[in-house]
Amino acid sequence: MFENKNYETELNDFIENWKTDELNAKPAFARLKDKLLKKKNTLLSFHSRAGITYSLRATIKKSSAKDNPLFAMVDIIDDDPANRWLSVCFFGDMITDPDEIGDFVPEGLLGQDAHCFDYDNQDEELLLYIEQRIDEAHAYMCDEQNN
Repeated sequence: MFENKNYETELNDFIENWKTDELNAKPAFARLKDKLLKKKNTLLSFHSRAGITYSLRATIKKSSAKDNPLFAMVDIIDDDPANRWLSVCFFGDMITDPDEIGDFVPEGLLGQDAHCFDYDNQDEELLLYIEQRIDEAHAYMCDEQNN
């Protein structure tokens, strides 16, 4: 569910107005959004910075996590609106990257180390891999909350 109705409305308006999609990022974004919406105890927020990024952030509801309840961030990179692409990031200690596909980004997510995965083509295997990382990060946060 969305943290508040405004986030949901703003995201739906953005998606509806996203007409040009040469890299086919829109269907991948919709798929990741739907996956996050199905996650138990998850709240989504949407942060728009036109010309830079459109950010879908997933947090654990009523988290007692020590640091940040955020477990996934799906950014639509908007440096060229005709060629938007996705950057999906997780805190470095929340996931594994067994195939070493992601980029390690020191202090890259809210000032903390991150693993980010760039999606800029129609790659079903990569999308499945990212979905597995979402599952992993969500499980990590749910375990943190229960400890």
